[in-house]
Order: sequence, then structure tokens, then C-alpha cells
Amino acid sequence: MWRLGTIARLFVFGMLVVAPILSRAQQSDQSEGNRKVVARVAPRYPELARTMNLRGLVKVEAVVAANGTVKSVDPKGGHPVLVQAAQNAIRQWKYEPSAHETKEAIEIQFNPPE
Repeated sequence: MWRLGTIARLFVFGMLVVAPILSRAQQSDQSEGNRKVVARVAPRYPELARTMNLRGLVKVEAVVAANGTVKSVDPKGGHPVLVQAAQNAIRQWKYEPSAHETKEAIEIQFNPPE
């Protein structure tokens, strides 16, 4: 009988110790966000894309730090030549500050200049 009581106390103790740690870990994780861009750099249409007459949509996911700087850009779709141009531009973007880092879904449409 004492084993059951001990197991129950250990379980409760574990929940009291582990739950706040897990809660803090989840809070520090990235969240999905729609933060406002305060400084946007337009992507440069690559010369190679011009010669190939490339056009299309590039989709990326950017991890934005709490201070608004872009930490990383992960491509999700698009022609590799256009993706590279989008990544180069987005890395220079600045977002409004936030309490924590967020993941921002970004789509950029590329069309050959006329």
C-alpha cells in the first residue's frame, strides 16, 4: 500500500516540477505570426532568370527574432534561381518587435521586367 502512495506522491511531484518547465519551453518556441514588415527590400530579378524568361511564385518561411531581424529563411517552393533572389532580399527585411520569435510565411511573385 505504501508503494501506491509513494508512486502517487512521485507523480504529483513530477507534475509540479516538470509541467512549469514544459510550459516555459513551449512559450519560448516559435509561433506562427503575421508581424508587420517595417523595412522591406525588393528582390532583385536575377539576370539568369531574365535570360530564361522565368516567372513564378516563391514561397518561403522566415524565422524572425523578437527584435524584428530575420534569423533564417527556409524555401518552401519556387524555381531555385528565383528562390535565391527572394532569400537574399528577405534576409534584409525588418519586422516590428515582438515578445518572442515567430515564423512568417512569405510569398513573392516574380515577373520579368519589361
